[in-house]
Parts: sequence; structure tokens; C-alpha cells
Amino acid sequence: MSYLTIAGDGEAEIEVSRSRFRCALVRVDDEMSARSVIEQARKEHWNARHHCSAFILGPERSIERASDDGEPPGTGGAPMLEVLRGREVSDVVAVVTRWFGGTLLGTGGLTRAYADAVRAAFESTSLIERVEQELCDVTVELSAAGRLEHELRSRGAKVLRIDYTDVATLELAVPLIAVGVTEEIVAELTEGSAGLFRRGRRWVDAPVSS
Repeated sequence: MSYLTIAGDGEAEIEVSRSRFRCALVRVDDEMSARSVIEQARKEHWNARHHCSAFILGPERSIERASDDGEPPGTGGAPMLEVLRGREVSDVVAVVTRWFGGTLLGTGGLTRAYADAVRAAFESTSLIERVEQELCDVTVELSAAGRLEHELRSRGAKVLRIDYTDVATLELAVPLIAVGVTEEIVAELTEGSAGLFRRGRRWVDAPVSS
């Protein structure tokens, strides 16, 4: 399993009819962290009229929230959430702080401005892929360690470390889709004498696959 998120926090400000819209994009781990980012924006920019927000969380992007924070319903948080959905990201919160410039923008103008502010913030950062890996151990004879390490690395497994005693124990991080292939490689190279011992899973950042 994998999903997209931002590589680092982003920020941008646009101006529409003298109203300023400043967007902060922040990578977060959970809903509490997302709400903390929103509250921090309120404290930092206490003189602004609105702090609209939207966030998507989880590997399956199953948690979505949006707030118009006093703007006409559907003109702030909703268009911001649509931008996040369109970028197919998760574990990201967007907060757009607005300073009123004296000119009413109307619902259409507000919707465009809030969405454009989030799009501008995305231009200040980049996307990465979060990949779920299986953490595994495999213990083999010392004579088999070198070849096994080479074969596993060439197939995409990450060899975290090798402990040498009277045998060699390789600690691996394997993409979930490659666990079956890795088991086959181990069985083939050890003639069935060794297998994978699974220790759990972890999420890691990786370049976005083309």
C-alpha cells in the first residue's frame, strides 16, 4: 500500500480585490495534530477575519474535514478540500487565513480565492510517496549471505543491517507487494533451508514513482 503526501510544509499568499489569502500546508500524523495547526494559525494571525481549513488523513484518505470559519457555507473549506482531493494527498492540513480588504467577493469569488491559495501553496513544496514495508529477518549460512544480499537488493528489498555470528542474519525492509517474491528468492538461494520471519510493518518516504 502507498499514498501521496507533501515532502515538506508549504506556504503562499495571494491577493484578490485587496483581500489577502495566506495558505499554510502542513504535513500531520493525526487529527489532533491537524487541529493544532489550525489553532496555531488563529493565534499567529489573530488580526485576520477568517481561518478556513481542510485536511485529509490516513493511508486510505478515509478522514476528511473542512471548515468555512464564518465564510458563506461552502465557499472556504469545501473548495480547499477539493484541491487536496485533486492532488490525491493525505496526512495534509491546509489553513487559509483571510484579511478582508473591504470589497465583497461574492460566493464565486471566495470559492476561487480559497482554492487558488491552496494551489499556490502546493507550488512551494513537492509530493512524495509513503510506502508500507514489511520488516523481516532471514538467517542463513555465512557462505550464502553475500549472494543473498545482492539478489535481495536488486529486487527492491532494503537490507537494513547484517549481524554476523556463526550464521548471518539479514534485517530487511520489503515493500508489501514484493514480500512473496522475496520469500521465493530466499527459498531458492537457500534450497528451502531459510525463510522470512516477519516482525511488523512501517511506513517510509520514497520518491514519487513515475
